[in-house]
Amino acid sequence: MSQEQISEPLPGIETGDGRHRIFDHGAQVCAWQPAGHPHPVLWVSSASGYADGTAIRGGIPICFPWFGPGLSGDRKPAHGFVRSTAWRRELISEEGGSLLVRYAIDQSITGDQPEFPNPYRAELTAEFAADFLEVTLRAINTGDQPFTIEQALHTYLAVSDVRQVSIDGLDGATYVDKLADQPAFDAVQQGPLRFTGPTDRIFVHSGPVDVEDPGLGRRLELTTNGSADVVVWNPWQDGAAGMADMGAGEWAQMVCVEAANVKADAVTLLPGEDWTISQRIEVRELAT
Repeated sequence: MSQEQISEPLPGIETGDGRHRIFDHGAQVCAWQPAGHPHPVLWVSSASGYADGTAIRGGIPICFPWFGPGLSGDRKPAHGFVRSTAWRRELISEEGGSLLVRYAIDQSITGDQPEFPNPYRAELTAEFAADFLEVTLRAINTGDQPFTIEQALHTYLAVSDVRQVSIDGLDGATYVDKLADQPAFDAVQQGPLRFTGPTDRIFVHSGPVDVEDPGLGRRLELTTNGSADVVVWNPWQDGAAGMADMGAGEWAQMVCVEAANVKADAVTLLPGEDWTISQRIEVRELAT
């Protein structure tokens, strides 16, 4: 497929007011702004290219069947191959005020993958409700041999200024600082997580976390199922400067808080088995 940027909007589902959007490309949710709230919940870079074969910078990219460079450390493309191609749209339903969209992808779409030569099926379901967004990723082993996967919902949250926000719920969690000289799961979070520089951490944590943002007067509450880890990432100024698909200064208006199963928490699926992870986001106003 062509690597040239697509100037026209990619196919997908979008409500008329633009507050809900999911692209067929990567089955990627790229907008959610519940009624009554003045600010978008998800962040998307103004410089993101929308092109076949490339990933969209923002929203909720799907990392599968590996995370980053994978367990071996040399897998390409980063975060797997399913986020850079169009998935098959299988369901659109509007009931009870919610918009439900389901996508699927398998070898018939992605073709032979030398780095992952396994029959599989993945399903992505997004529910846009009045008071929450829930995204669910289900992976299925459709072959006759076991395989091991990593998976993540790489959620980009919009914030007023990452230097002013804090993340609660990780106190006491063990984590690896991927930016350390010798990364290892040997650090323990003490109190709320605040940002003073580039951050790339994997926390062993399956509980809820809250992103408190006084600048926008809100708290984003994130709950998960089926995931053992929470990944938190912000590239900071120097890291963002090397990213062609991130607008100038926009690094300060985003933070990634991701539901994941990575590293030692990678999942092995026997033939016929499946594994599902989900992340729900809700918005609460801060007391004034």
